[in-house]
Amino acid sequence: MTETTTKTRARPAAVILTPSAEQRIADLMRQAPEGAIGVKLSTPRRGCSGLAYSVDYVTEEAKFDEKIETPGGVFYIDGASVLYLVGSTMDWVEDDFTAGFVFNNPNAKGSCGCGESFTV
Repeated sequence: MTETTTKTRARPAAVILTPSAEQRIADLMRQAPEGAIGVKLSTPRRGCSGLAYSVDYVTEEAKFDEKIETPGGVFYIDGASVLYLVGSTMDWVEDDFTAGFVFNNPNAKGSCGCGESFTV
């Protein structure tokens, strides 16, 4: 009887973080409230198009969250949101008037005029 071996391969992260986004996560973790273990991205239902991006501190790891180790801290993706985010790039952009995370999401089929929400 021959034994079969299952080989697993590392899968790419659902979301690619730019160096600027990784730096922002590091900055957030330096000023994080006590008990925060990382920063978490989720896609709650909100806005005129249906889903929105939400980035918040997280104090405990949820079973199905995707975990991405970055140089400045742990970045989590809500397990229920991964499907909507696979293949996305997350960047941190600052200019004279605004600063925020910007998402290039190939799964988004449309967005609202203000850019707050998206559809898949």
